[in-house]
Amino acid sequence: QVQLAESGGGLVQPGGSLRLSCAASGFPFSWYAMSWYRQAPGKERELVAAIASAGYSTNYADSVKGRFTISRDNAKNTVYLQMNSLKPEDTAVYYCNVDSSVFRKYWGQGTQVTVSS
Repeated sequence: QVQLAESGGGLVQPGGSLRLSCAASGFPFSWYAMSWYRQAPGKERELVAAIASAGYSTNYADSVKGRFTISRDNAKNTVYLQMNSLKPEDTAVYYCNVDSSVFRKYWGQGTQVTVSS
């Protein structure tokens, strides 16, 4: 069974940093690209960042380019999102997801990120 467990969220002041983690299990993690999404209250879920299976290629939403960095450790079946220079508009629940037509239906519980002074 596919399981995705996000962690690392919290309350941070504008300009601060957080590092999110997503521990994955139940599928061959190293075979698949992984993504981070976020959903703010009253808004649709949006793609934040993606990383290829081997980690050599990454993509970012324009709103987070230069501030967020996605990475992965295939030995630990974990994908990370380093978030720097956080803004209030980054406040959302953050989720990881598998870039696969078979596994993309699985979502974890998400981790809340709140950026506020």
